[in-house]
Amino acid sequence: MNKYLLYVSVAASIGGFLFGFDSGVISGAEKAIQAEFGLDAFWHGLVVSVALIGTLFGVFAAGKPSDRFGRRPTLWAMAILFLVSALGCAFTPTSQTFGPHALGWFRFIGGLAIGGVSVVVPLYIVEIAPGKWRGLLVGLNQLNIVFGILASYITNYLVARYMPGYDPRIVWRVMLGVECIPIAAFMVLLATIPESPRWLVRVGRAADAANVLARAGCKNVAETVDEIKASLLAAANGADVPLFQRRFLKPILLAFFIAFFNQISGINAINYYAPRIFQMIFGEGSSLAALAGTMGMGLVNLVFTAMAFAVIDKVGRRVLIMIGAAAMIVAHSLVAWQLSLPSPNAAVAVAGIFGFIAAFAMSSGACLWVYISEVFPNTVRAKGQALGCFTHWFLCTLISWTFPMAAERAGSWTFAFFAAMMACQLVWAIFFMPETKGGSIEEIEKRLGIV
Repeated sequence: MNKYLLYVSVAASIGGFLFGFDSGVISGAEKAIQAEFGLDAFWHGLVVSVALIGTLFGVFAAGKPSDRFGRRPTLWAMAILFLVSALGCAFTPTSQTFGPHALGWFRFIGGLAIGGVSVVVPLYIVEIAPGKWRGLLVGLNQLNIVFGILASYITNYLVARYMPGYDPRIVWRVMLGVECIPIAAFMVLLATIPESPRWLVRVGRAADAANVLARAGCKNVAETVDEIKASLLAAANGADVPLFQRRFLKPILLAFFIAFFNQISGINAINYYAPRIFQMIFGEGSSLAALAGTMGMGLVNLVFTAMAFAVIDKVGRRVLIMIGAAAMIVAHSLVAWQLSLPSPNAAVAVAGIFGFIAAFAMSSGACLWVYISEVFPNTVRAKGQALGCFTHWFLCTLISWTFPMAAERAGSWTFAFFAAMMACQLVWAIFFMPETKGGSIEEIEKRLGIV
C-alpha cells in the first residue's frame, strides 16, 4: 500500500478517535454527574445523551459545508467544536441550577462535532482510497472510533485510580477535559493532508485532483478522473442533486437499514453505561472494578475490529453482517438469561457481554461506515452519508436516553429485545443486503443499478 495514502487516511481517521473518545468518556463520569446534580433517571439520561442529540444536527450541518468548502475545512470546523466542548465540560460550574444546563450545552456542542466527523471522515477516505484498499482504509475510521472508546476507558480508570483523594466533582471534570490532548493532535495533522480528489473534480480542479490521486498511488489517474467526471455529468453535471428521488431509493434503504440495525443492537447503551451494567452483574461494589471491566470490553472491541478489517475486503460486508448477527443473538440471550436469575453467574454474563462486543466489532461495527459511504453515487454521497448517520444517531440518542429507565423497569427483557432485533438483521442480510466489496465507487453505482 502507498505510504502517503496510509498516512492521509490515518490522519483523517483521528477524527474517528475523537468520536470514540467523546462517546466513551462519559461512561466513567455519568454516576458522579448524577450524584453531584441530584438528577433522576429521566434527566440523567438526557444529560448523558444530549451529545447524541447534537449529532442529529451535526450530521446534516456538515453535509453542505463539506460540499461547498471541501472535506478538509469542514474537519477543521469539527476540531474546533470538539475543543470548545472539552474545555467547557472541564470547567462546568458547580451550581446545582446552572451546572447541568451548562454541561448539557457543552456536551451538545461535542455532539455536533461527532455528527460532523461521522459524515466527513469516511466520506473523505472513500473519495481518496482505491477499490482494492477502500474497505480497509475506511475501516481505519471505525478502528480509531473503537481505539478512542478504549482510550477513554483507560484514561477514566487512570484518573480515578490516581486521584482517589480528590473531590469527585473535580475527578469527573478532569476525565472529560483530557480529550483536549488528542484534539490538539488532530488539528496538527489536518494541516498536512490534501483535499479529497473527488471533491476537487466536482469543483473543476481536475489537475489538482490528478496530483492527489497520483501521490496516493492511483495507477490509472487519467482514467479515474474521467470516471469521476462521467459520474458527475450523469447527474446534472455535478449540480445540487436532490437525494430523495426514485433512482436513489435503493441506496437510501440500504443505508437506513444498516444504520438501524447497528444501533438497535444495543451497542451504545452498553458503551455509555458499561460500569452500570457490570454492577448489575456483580452487584454494588468497587467503582474501580467496574471501570476495569470497561477496559476489558474496550480491548475486546479493538482486537475484533482489527480482525474484521483484515478480512473485510476478502470476505465482504454481507457475510460479516450475517455471522455477526447470529453471534449477537446468542450473546444477548446469555445476558438476558443471567440477569433474569436472582443470582447471575458473573462469568456467563460477562462472557455474553464480551461475546456481543466481539460479534458487533466483527460485523456491524466494521461495516457500517464503509457500507454507507459506498452505496451512494458521487453527486449525493455527502447527503446520503448524512442520512445514514442521522438514522444511526437518532436511534443512538433514543436508546441511550431510555436505557436507564428500561434497565430499571424491564431488566433482562431489555437484552432479550436486542436479541430479537439481531434476528431481524440476520433475515435482512440474508435476503435483502447486496455485497459492495471490490471495484471503484463508480462501478458500485452501476452494480446497484443507480442510473
